[in-house]
Formats: sequence, structure tokens, C-alpha cells
Amino acid sequence: MLRRALLACASLVLAAGAQAAPAVGQPAPEIVLKDAAGQVVKLSDYRGKFVVLEWTNPGCPFVRKHYNSGNMASTQHDAAGKGVVWLSVNSTERASSDYLEPAKLVAWQKERKLQATATLMDEDGVAGKAYGARTTPHMYIVDPQGRLVYAGGIDSIASSSADDIPKATNYVKAALAEAAAGKPITQASTRPYGCSIKYKS
Repeated sequence: MLRRALLACASLVLAAGAQAAPAVGQPAPEIVLKDAAGQVVKLSDYRGKFVVLEWTNPGCPFVRKHYNSGNMASTQHDAAGKGVVWLSVNSTERASSDYLEPAKLVAWQKERKLQATATLMDEDGVAGKAYGARTTPHMYIVDPQGRLVYAGGIDSIASSSADDIPKATNYVKAALAEAAAGKPITQASTRPYGCSIKYKS
């Protein structure tokens, strides 16, 4: 019953959305957004480093699954240990009940031990639509040359239950480990799952 309610409320998205994502192996679209402190951040500022892009929404049960369990923080910590930049992107429109003001969003993340390189506010949905991001979370990895090398889910079990985390393959950790070792990413494109992004209409 609870599971059905969560799925109905959160709009689990598994199928392809209307906005096509850029293909893995192609140049990653530029991002120019203000962070939670009001400073302009560009994706191209981090050329020469791997960058993880994480689409987030604190109102989403699937995001809360990974945040409240510590899984997203662990994934982020693993990335930071490899010198990876982490950009958290919120494309939730201001009119949505899930929207949090920038300072409150960052405070919510820090309470759960998330410390992104920057938390970017995309209330107009420009960056999210450029990437074809359709779920929260929806994860991307950009290589030091600015190419998209991973796009998809955080892991392999599409559920809102934290009990599934230990059984799942963490695609982001696996991709970063292979990339850091100079190996091709085995699963470079996977199926994202989560809540539909509350884009501005």
C-alpha cells in the first residue's frame, strides 16, 4: 500500500522522456547557472577534471532514499577522493511544493553530510532540458575533455527503499573507478529512475 502510494505520489519515471538526452561520447552541454550563494558557475570552469552532475529534489522519496541512508554522501565522498567535481542541480520550478530556497536546500543537503562542489539553481529548467534530465536523481559524468561519459541512474535497483541499496550496483562509483583507472566505462548508459522533474511549464 505504502509502495503504491509512493509510486503514485512520486511519479516513478522509467521510460524515456520527451526531451532527448545528449549521447554518451558527445560534448556535454555547457551549464551556466547561479549557485546557492548567487555566484555564477560554468561547467567549463572545471575542464581538466571529471565532473559528476546530480539532479536533485529534496521532496522526492527516491532522493530521500539515497540522502537519508548516506548512500549519496558515500558516493560523493568516493568521488571527492578521486578529485572529482560534484555539481548538484535543482531544476524544480519555484511554484512547485517541492521547491526549497537555495539556503534551505544547501542546509538540507549538509544535514545529510552532502557537500557538493556547488549546488546550482536551475528553476527555469534550461540546464535540465539541455541534458534531457527527467528524474531525481538523474546522474551524469563529464570527462576532463568535456565529453559526456556516463548518463543514467545512480544504481541498478529502481526502488524507493533504502533496503535495496546494499544489493544494488552503484553505477556512478563503478564508472568513476573505471575512468580513474583509465579503463572504458562498462555501463556508460543506464536507465534513470526516480521522481519526474517538476519543470517550469
